[in-house]
Amino acid sequence: MADKLNANPEPLLFESVLITGGGGYVGSALTPQLLADGYKVKVVDTFWYGKDVFDDIADHPHLRLVEMDIRDGDRMFDELEGADAVIHLACISNDPSYDLDPALGKSINYDAFGTLIRNAAKQKVKRFIYASSSSVYGVKDDPHVKEDAEPQPMTDYSKYKLACEHDLLQMSDAGNMVKVIIRPATVCGYAPRLRLDLAVNILTIHALVNKKIRIFGGKQLRPNINILDMVRAYQVLLTAESEKINGEAFNCGFQNMAVEDIAKLIRDIIEDENIELEYVPTDDNRSYHINSDKIKDVLGFVPDHNIEDAVNSIADAYDNGLIGDPMTDPRYANIKLMKQLCVK
Repeated sequence: MADKLNANPEPLLFESVLITGGGGYVGSALTPQLLADGYKVKVVDTFWYGKDVFDDIADHPHLRLVEMDIRDGDRMFDELEGADAVIHLACISNDPSYDLDPALGKSINYDAFGTLIRNAAKQKVKRFIYASSSSVYGVKDDPHVKEDAEPQPMTDYSKYKLACEHDLLQMSDAGNMVKVIIRPATVCGYAPRLRLDLAVNILTIHALVNKKIRIFGGKQLRPNINILDMVRAYQVLLTAESEKINGEAFNCGFQNMAVEDIAKLIRDIIEDENIELEYVPTDDNRSYHINSDKIKDVLGFVPDHNIEDAVNSIADAYDNGLIGDPMTDPRYANIKLMKQLCVK
């Protein structure tokens, strides 16, 4: 990712950033970027997926990797000392992974959250950025779902994402801590800790490896955001004026596309006429589509990268041998590794 880091022209408001879950998909791309921007970065993570994603920057003088569980409130309090800003990415991510062990999911995604934000306030953290999800909206007929739309979360994963939003904004003992929520679309593209269980990514790797894309349903809309733009969104939230973001939620997406249209686009990008599209019936008719005008109008954030770029980044990584055993290695799919580790 080093050759694709985004230049951040904004002056830094903070010296130190703590990223929970920084060893995950987004965090593995975000961490080197923030180091390049000049921040001191502490990554707090269980590192279920390994620390090797940071091998290239492991000796960076401003990087500290802390292997721990955010549910350890006392230790988390200590690790928050000196942090100017927190980007909270840590969670059991996506519905299937959450549903594998709902008690585990709730304990990490929700039960630990209240202690985390209270500890952040006690440690005088200046800015808390919470990574929520666009899935909090549920199924909507409106093709332009904005931040003021009524949330209708359909799963426990999205319900607790919304509950954390509420708890963050309603906390009465936050002091001067600026609190902001981002609701990302489905992230796509290559990162050091790659996920191949997300819509664009999984369809791309199946096209490359199996020459077949299985489309479950196909008409469901999915909002997407390239991981390079997801990283840049966090850069913007770290440098934005406090009065513009405090207490606000921002959608962050780019292309709303039907699953079958994503599959056809991938086939066209890879330019392999042997790639077959197979339609499979599904009971999963969840459809998400968001409007991201607010983050553009308020913060001037406009995505620079698209689905095509994401597909090409995965194809290039695969062709260059950077994605080993994509169909069998459990590290590429959250639920597979959770089953293997029997995490509790």
